[in-house]
Amino acid sequence: MAEQFIINGGKRLRGTIEARGAKNACFPILAATLLTDEECLIENIPLIEDVFLLLEILESLGKEISWIGKRAIKIKEKTAPEPDKIREDLVTKFRGSVLLFGPLLARCGKVKFPQPGGCLIGARPISTHLDAFSQLGVNVKVKESEKGEYFNLEINEKPKDRVILNEFSVTATENVLSFASRFNQKTVIKIADCDYEIQDLIRFLEKMGAKVETKGPHIFVITGKKKLSGAKHKLINDPIEAGTFILMAAATRSELTVKNVEIPFLELVLKRLRDFGLPLEIKDQGIVKIKPWVSLRMEKVQALPFPGIPTDLLPLFGVLATQTEGTTLLHDPLYEGRLRYLDELNKMGAQIIFADPHRAIVNGPTELRGVVVNSPDLRGGASLIVGALIAKGQTTINNIYQIDRGYERIEERLEKIGAKIKRIKN
Repeated sequence: MAEQFIINGGKRLRGTIEARGAKNACFPILAATLLTDEECLIENIPLIEDVFLLLEILESLGKEISWIGKRAIKIKEKTAPEPDKIREDLVTKFRGSVLLFGPLLARCGKVKFPQPGGCLIGARPISTHLDAFSQLGVNVKVKESEKGEYFNLEINEKPKDRVILNEFSVTATENVLSFASRFNQKTVIKIADCDYEIQDLIRFLEKMGAKVETKGPHIFVITGKKKLSGAKHKLINDPIEAGTFILMAAATRSELTVKNVEIPFLELVLKRLRDFGLPLEIKDQGIVKIKPWVSLRMEKVQALPFPGIPTDLLPLFGVLATQTEGTTLLHDPLYEGRLRYLDELNKMGAQIIFADPHRAIVNGPTELRGVVVNSPDLRGGASLIVGALIAKGQTTINNIYQIDRGYERIEERLEKIGAKIKRIKN
């Protein structure tokens, strides 16, 4: 049965909220456990839908998952992975399943995979992944079936030692890092992404026995090892979740303390918010305190690869822009579907004009009102929660499964800081 959020807005938040384990770091690290037949212990697991899906897929590939605490799991191998036994029905549900390519290919020598699913935020082809594996000497074939496209990848020779990615792709960087970690050679990756999930994966791979060096801007050199060991690892806290709460406090003019903030990965976000006029204080040990603002003006917010403003936080900046003075240009050059949530904000009374699929102009401040809206994707759904917290009256948000994919029981956490939000079945 589908679920909804019912939110009564117009109230400011107050108190303390903390970020939990990083969703986007969890995926590549869980996938990388396929590189070894030894036991791995992963801590700080976010309890969200996409993580549960990936754990089911790992079980279909021969892994045994044991929960040893609320947010810690032990992963050991019952049987060697057989790619033919993968749960294709689960693979097609979320984008993160693409991260199984590299580990399975390195471990098994070949893999057959359907098109991964996920958020509909625009064209997200896996061509950069396929091109990267082709450069490594992997035989790549794309086949059509009644169920859609399938990708057949097979290693026929010793992998090549150099890859130039077509773009700053987080998941393609992760796939090549995991793949190259299991071969006794040095592999160079250029145009590599360097964001928090990459850094956390590197820490895990090095615990398993690989060596990863940074040789220049967006260049990694991986020295692999044929026999990788098991490892114990605590996931980084989620910078996107922390950024969501910081921007939520800003948009609702609330006094809020956010804990477990990975400051190095949000430095530009925090600087720009200060530039705009948001009173915030960065404390030691990853604590950020936000206070209500008197005057706040934004001119342009552009999403860019790290160390730029994360594309996943642009929707939250969009909501904030509806409350600030003057005109704000939002620009996401990465995904042409990222701005779809703005249609829902317009239903709530925002004044937003679409310049093209990548750019929109937000005129503020505007008074938002409660209506029925649909969550178009994970981050767009989070932005609609913030819009509903601002709005006068009651807002109903449909398709909240998308939000559950990335935020753990967010309604329970927001209630503790004063939000009037309920989850109901419809």
